[in-house]
Amino acid sequence: MSETYNLTDAAIKIIQDRRSIRDYTDEPVAEGDLDLILEAARQAPSGENAQPWRFIVVRDGATRNQLGAIAGGGSGRRFTAEYVTKKMQERFTTLDDEEKKKAIFEKLTSGKVSTFLAKAPVNIVVCGKKEVWDLPYDTSAAIENMLLMVTAIGLGACWVIAPCIDIRDEERLKALFDVPEGFKVISIIAIGHPTRPHKPRPRMERHELVFDEKWGAPYYEEGS
Repeated sequence: MSETYNLTDAAIKIIQDRRSIRDYTDEPVAEGDLDLILEAARQAPSGENAQPWRFIVVRDGATRNQLGAIAGGGSGRRFTAEYVTKKMQERFTTLDDEEKKKAIFEKLTSGKVSTFLAKAPVNIVVCGKKEVWDLPYDTSAAIENMLLMVTAIGLGACWVIAPCIDIRDEERLKALFDVPEGFKVISIIAIGHPTRPHKPRPRMERHELVFDEKWGAPYYEEGS
């Protein structure tokens, strides 16, 4: 019984410790670690066992620079639109530090928030078969498996969709990586050694998220 509890504690700790890491050292990612990460992805569930995912491992510096540029452009357009429509300002209404707010707006609207792909020692390009109905869900399961394995072995990763939202950017990625027709680029996963420890991000309380039988009927008591 104690072994089961230890495994449960280890599993929940990995889930709780997972963070989106955007700053990496220059230390390369070991081949054995990459094998574990990719095996975790391979073992993910998929509808009707379609296994629609394909993965491209990218280490070349010039290619990573191109990825960073495409990601920066995608994020810049997305967040500029959010700023112009005032949605960004609404997101940060509780932030009183005007200098910090200005820096955040600049980082987002310039696209710098996503250019870190160029600095990550490894990028994994996640692709999938278009014909598979459950493609978004199947590939998401594989990506989460990768992120959890990354955390388990002491590395850091970030799930990036910025270069894949705009069809023009996706076409650039398909050309860059020779992705054939019938497949689409879903996401980029940046992986490396974190430069520093990262604090937990706040999570909503269970009583706010879980309902009993019907929407709004709390399953957990507040504070439990």
